[in-house]
Amino acid sequence: MMLQPSMIATSPKSSSDLPKPVVFASSGLGGMLGWTIIHPANTVAVRWNLASMQGKTFSLSGMIKENGIMSVYDGLSAGVTRQIFYATARFGLFETFRDMLHEYRGKTDFASRVGVGAITGGIAAFISCPMEVATVRLSNDATLPESERRNYKGVVDTVSRITKEEGVAAFWRGSTPFVQRAMLVGVFQVATLDQFKEMYARYLDQKKNSIPNVFCAAMTSGLIYSLATMPLEAAKNRMASQKKDPVTGKLPYTSTVQTLTTVSKQEGFFALYNGFLPYYMRCGGHTVAMFIIVQYLRDFYAQVM
Repeated sequence: MMLQPSMIATSPKSSSDLPKPVVFASSGLGGMLGWTIIHPANTVAVRWNLASMQGKTFSLSGMIKENGIMSVYDGLSAGVTRQIFYATARFGLFETFRDMLHEYRGKTDFASRVGVGAITGGIAAFISCPMEVATVRLSNDATLPESERRNYKGVVDTVSRITKEEGVAAFWRGSTPFVQRAMLVGVFQVATLDQFKEMYARYLDQKKNSIPNVFCAAMTSGLIYSLATMPLEAAKNRMASQKKDPVTGKLPYTSTVQTLTTVSKQEGFFALYNGFLPYYMRCGGHTVAMFIIVQYLRDFYAQVM
């Protein structure tokens, strides 16, 4: 059966009406498909953000000239694998916990969305942190000086080598800013998206969970959470990609606060926002793509079942 957009717009399906396996599966698949669309923006954002750490000035044309246009897809396998854990857990757990809290309290307000969004975002980030480290390293490895490159061959090789060369604990290097960022994402993306869907339905006379409603809400929440989380994204990137000093044997970045403070002092506060434009394209783009795909999948399920 072929699902038409008009059918989706007129019969949106709420997650509370769906079996939980469908909620989690649609969340994970939507996250994976959405990531394949915006991964190039993520690669540019990571390289731009880390360029100053390497004492370089980032240039998109220079990156393409040096590494080729297809280098924007470096780390795609790790990024998609990350979404299996991250998107499935983040969005699936949010909706599950939100609905459970609604049954207990008898209502779902903004405060409950914020609390549930922060908790489930942090859980999802901690679970998916190994794939986040792999994504950052694969995306940025080609920009390092040839003598410093790790020359990973793919996500399996990356995971295997990190385990052998640095130990399992290295997968959670940078986990603190990643979890903190994910908690803010849980608040600003998932919780505000839910709130914006209701607001636009009320004030713009949109049908809640229709494609126009999801698009407007996703664009708004994507911008807000991009602005709020960029410094933590910068800290996470630096902590995940750093190497020990060959003389002292110490890592240059040890905590979120220390990283943010050090970068601000040495390079200026706005160095934390290096690469903001592609980061917003990644955040806003993934928000829009993921939630629209999720809605299509759920409406398709509603039509065929």
